[in-house]
Amino acid sequence: MSRALIIVDVQPTFCEGGELGVDGGNAVAERIADYVRAHRDDYAFIATTQDWHIVPGRHFSEQPDFVDTWPPHGVAGTVNAQLHPAIAALNVDHHFKKGQYSAAYSGFEGIEDNSDRQQSRAEVRIATEEGHTLVNALRKAGIGDVDVVGIAESHCVKETALDAVKFGFHVRVFTDITVPVSEDLGELARKQMAEAGVVLEPSR
Repeated sequence: MSRALIIVDVQPTFCEGGELGVDGGNAVAERIADYVRAHRDDYAFIATTQDWHIVPGRHFSEQPDFVDTWPPHGVAGTVNAQLHPAIAALNVDHHFKKGQYSAAYSGFEGIEDNSDRQQSRAEVRIATEEGHTLVNALRKAGIGDVDVVGIAESHCVKETALDAVKFGFHVRVFTDITVPVSEDLGELARKQMAEAGVVLEPSR
């Protein structure tokens, strides 16, 4: 079976200086770009995911608890919701936007959207119903193995990896090209992923 690389939410909104900046985010973006340039031929399919929030309801809050509610971030159409420049320069073909009108952590909740449009609720619903989803794209490409990298290991990387396992893929997370919100949350995420069968190892 062929292998895919999923680059999760490497956006300025999640890097230093962003609305939900993670320490080490910019460095991880550069390391991912270096990895892709060195290993691009290892992959039959490469995709990015992005938080692309338009009206995500209770996901945004003026008094966030940082568990279920958050300050505004990944706002569709803003510079900080775009791909990090290091990732944008890779010219990846497949981009999955998520969280337009609700909370979304896993890349498997998104739809393929290779534009910077702000799609209507109806457009997002129709795209989902028509199957323009990550799992269908991977299956169409004959993918059996999935590598996951990005930001943040403790949140959207973890949820994307866990969903990939649920959909029947063999999954690796490269521990040196992802970063958690905090070390405690990273340790918990790695435990959850390992228990689900995700292989955790450094990139090669």
